[in-house]
Amino acid sequence: MNFLTLPERTIGNRTYGLTSVIDFGTPLGELKNILSDYGELIDIAKIGIGSAYVTPNLREKVNLYKEHQIKPYCGGTLFEKCYYQNKIPEYLVYLSNLGIEWLEISNGTLDIPLHERLELISQIKADFHVIAEVGSKDANNEMPITEWKQEMELLLNAGCDYVITEGRDSGTSGIYEKCGAVKSNLVQELMKDLDARKIIFEAPSAKHQMYFIKEIGPNVNLGNVKLNDVLVLESQRRGLRSETFFLEA
Repeated sequence: MNFLTLPERTIGNRTYGLTSVIDFGTPLGELKNILSDYGELIDIAKIGIGSAYVTPNLREKVNLYKEHQIKPYCGGTLFEKCYYQNKIPEYLVYLSNLGIEWLEISNGTLDIPLHERLELISQIKADFHVIAEVGSKDANNEMPITEWKQEMELLLNAGCDYVITEGRDSGTSGIYEKCGAVKSNLVQELMKDLDARKIIFEAPSAKHQMYFIKEIGPNVNLGNVKLNDVLVLESQRRGLRSETFFLEA
């Protein structure tokens, strides 16, 4: 249908306006059905936490995402586990053998010094597209706004394709208060000096997603989206939900 005037969306092989889903073990058969209907609405798929390491039929799942032009990658927790056990070279080979071209560098659980993360990015950016996550999974670990901005800018300048704002799948840490409220002052400050097209905001719930859509626009990059919420999110982006009804075309 094309008779309504709706907010314009980026299409095709998008570089912004991204929907990044999180896969916490969706069975392969179920995933085939979801992607058959909604694959064109998804750009990136994170195989959540460290679950890729124990996922049955992982290669088939990776190939299925790629068949639908969706970029799969492994959650940052797996990267941190490999870093902790000094297995980064083995991890890179593991990803290459699976045909995974995207890699997340995070420090949500471990306190990996920024200079070490920047050095890793310089070493691997020729072989992988790098996404770096900023912020802690510990809700009690508060980063000053100036530190958020500086870290994100340095990571992007080092060669990351995108930076992710930590939010967890619960929306209770990082860019969110413990109660789940968005740290709106932080978001507004980030938008002053950084390119929103290079930031993926973790937004696991409809409430979080609608905040960013209304604050930044229908083509904001959103992450940690549940697979079953993809169609609802696209409806929100297009002004087809009450809370986003009056988005300008």
